[in-house]
Parts: sequence; structure tokens; C-alpha cells
Amino acid sequence: MERKINFICNREEISTSIHPGITLLDFLRKNLLLTGTKEGCREGDCGSCTILVGSLTNEGIEYKSVNSCLLPINDVNGKHVVTIEGLNKDQLSPVQTSFVDEGASQCGFCTPGFIVSLTGYLLSRQNFDKDDAVYSMDGNICRCTGHSSIIRAAQKSLDKIQSQKTSSKNHIKNLIEVGVLPEYFSKIKLNLEKLQKSIKASRRVNKNGKHLISGGTDLYVQKWEEIYNTEVNFLSTGVIPTSIKEKDGKCIIGAGASVCDLIESPVINENFPQMKNHLKLFGSLPIRNRATVGGNIVNASPIGDIANILLALDAELRIKSGKSFRRVNLKEFYKGYKKLNLKRSELVYEISFNLPVGNFYFNFEKVSKRTYLDIASVNSSIYIETNSNKIVKIHLSAGGVAPIPLYLKKVCKFLQGKEIDAATITDACKIAESEISPISDVRGSAKYKRLLLRQLIFTHFIKLFPDRISIGMIA
Repeated sequence: MERKINFICNREEISTSIHPGITLLDFLRKNLLLTGTKEGCREGDCGSCTILVGSLTNEGIEYKSVNSCLLPINDVNGKHVVTIEGLNKDQLSPVQTSFVDEGASQCGFCTPGFIVSLTGYLLSRQNFDKDDAVYSMDGNICRCTGHSSIIRAAQKSLDKIQSQKTSSKNHIKNLIEVGVLPEYFSKIKLNLEKLQKSIKASRRVNKNGKHLISGGTDLYVQKWEEIYNTEVNFLSTGVIPTSIKEKDGKCIIGAGASVCDLIESPVINENFPQMKNHLKLFGSLPIRNRATVGGNIVNASPIGDIANILLALDAELRIKSGKSFRRVNLKEFYKGYKKLNLKRSELVYEISFNLPVGNFYFNFEKVSKRTYLDIASVNSSIYIETNSNKIVKIHLSAGGVAPIPLYLKKVCKFLQGKEIDAATITDACKIAESEISPISDVRGSAKYKRLLLRQLIFTHFIKLFPDRISIGMIA
């Protein structure tokens, strides 16, 4: 029996039997003729295709900005999709008028993405902050304005909204009162609840499917045409867990948890206060809203940021096949370029690592052509436990210098029990040279990557132990 996908797009309920792997961008533009959502890079880089996806929660509806060019239509089943057309009223909203007033729209191609992203921020917060508002648009790029006028428009939007008094305790009703949202938003929660009762998301894995799709943020860049013409499996319908919890001294992460879930996790933030800053170097907000921990691991990119971090945390994978489970250390998971210790019938189900106790240090470094929204040339993570200036435990990883996300086993063995000083770290860098095998590509020559890793290893120790190592000590 053909399975229908049912969702609300702006004001209208949609039911379709189209291929579930079709991107929402193509469906919006070609089937619904909602062309305000633009097609730009088709890689999740430019933000011109940004839409909002609203999901029912215990508290109401949670809206997140998403790149529709990388979003399979399957994953909006039972949800509310908001495009730029869905924000239009008879008059411009405070966000739209602020963009006009500040000259923040010139050619206009990118403008819908900015408006949608900023409106999504207003939907997701009760108290507004300029820096957070600007951060909410970090996945949107404008080639015309230089962004200064857009930043001014964001501030002006907040000023306009905060200057108006509202009478309701309901946040969405308040945004309707001040003109940010159209009136129909007041009925969306009720309509979504009715829709949810009438549909059931399939949790079966299609054994004939060629691709397993979780977040899809890389797969849709590489193989979207292939996905359109084959059977696929979706892991976003409860097949794998999305929770992040603490149990028996371990952090247990569901493979379906997104990067934003990591950033917002109390378990992660309590144990690694700087982790959220490290994770913000991963893609843009719309990408982080979709990209999953399990997907980053299984994608097996030699420069994957999440795999790099988890290697330094000595993570272990819980792998599922039917009703059976097995465990494998992440260090043993990668067998070669895109070759995994994973059978076709298996899924990465959970990731776990021991939470730190005592005197520990953690750091992540990434060098890329752009500081944000870019792929690493080389990245590296380190975890250290010390006692009286001696290293009692260490895990060090490196990306971009081998065919796989690399655990620097020889370096870790050498540093175990050593005192932290410049001479020791210099020797460790020489050992690292023997463990890596970088290649020359668009992100740098092999020689450059060797130098980068050396500098990143020193950077770890300079940042974590500034009283023992300084830049001037590097030979």
C-alpha cells in the first residue's frame, strides 16, 4: 500500500504520495509553486532555501530553521512547514519593515531565508538578545549588503517588538498581536494534534532500501539524484533514539541526536562547559538542527568534527541488528577510507563515553579557510587527566591527515605518565608525524597539513596549560 505523507504547509494541509526521499525544496517549488523558497547552492551553505519546521512537544510547538534543499519530505510528516509565503500578511511584519528601513535587501534572492530564520528565532525565544538574533541567521549568506545592514535590521526588529505591550501569556499569540505572525498560527497547534491522530509514522526499516538517511546533510549533497530514484530508509521515525542522558557515570547519546541536541544538553554542558563553543564550529544552525551524531560517525569523513571529538572522549558504539546488540570502541570502527566495522544489517544505535572525574582537560581545534561554516583542513581533539603535572590519561585525535578519523595511538602511549613541558610535546609531535599520511588536495598540501597538526597539538597544550607551555617555547 502506498504510504502518504501528511503535513501542514503554512495554512494548508498537504497529503502526498510522492517519493519520500524528494527534498522539501523541490516539492515546495515544483508541486506547490511556493517559489519564495529559493534554490541556491543546494548544499546547505547559502541559506536561501531556509524554512521553519514545527514539531509538537509537551510544551506546544517547537520551530527550527532547516535547509529545505537537504530535507527529505518524509521528515515533515505530521509537522508544520513555514515558508516565506506563510509569514505574509496584508502589511509587512516588523521584521520585514526593518529590512526595508535598513536597506538590508538589495537583489532580494537571499532575503526570504533571512526573514524566515529571524522569525524562527522570535518563535523560539521569550526573551530576545541581539547577538542571539544574529546567531540565528548564521546559515544565511548575502552577497550584496556585507551583512551590516542585516545586523541593524535584526536589532531594529527586536526594538520594534519589545516596544509594544502584549496582553497574552501565550508566546505565539503575543507575536500575532505585534504583527510578527499571521493570525492562522493561533490554530496550528490544534490542527497539528488532529493531524497526528490521523497518521502513524512508519517505524519499519525497509530492508530493500539502498541508503539509510538520518539527518541527510551530507548524503543529499553527494547523492540526491540517486536518492530520488531508489528505495531509502529513514531513521527519523523512532528507529534510533535521540536522547542524551547520564547513567552509571556515562554519557549515553542516541545516534539520532542532532548537533543542536548536544549543544543544548545539560549533561554535556555540566561536564564540558566549553563544548557548545566547539560545536558551533560545526556547520550552520540549520545544519546543526538536522545533522546527527550517528550520521557523522557512519559518514566516516576523515575530517568529521563529531567523530574527532568522540575519539578523544574514548567513545564506544552500541550497534543494533534486529533485537541483538554488540559494542565496539570507536577507535576500532574505522577500517579504511569509508570502510566500517558495520554489517549491512546493523545500525549504530547509541554512543557512550565515561564522564570525567577529577582533574581533567578537554580541547578541540579546527583550521579551515573560514572560521565558521566550513570544512576543516585539519582538526584535532584532546582529553587529558593529570596528577602533579604528570599525564595519567590521554586521548588525542586528528582529522584531515589520514583516510579515516584518526586516533593517535602512538602519541598517547608516549605521553602517558610524562610531565608536561615543551620538550615532551616536541617529541610527541615527531611521533605524530609517523602516524599520519595526509594527501594534497583543495584544503592544503600534505606538507601544510603535517605542519598544521603539529601546531594544533602545541595549541592544545598552550591553551590548557599556559603556565607550563607558551608560544615562545615552540621550536
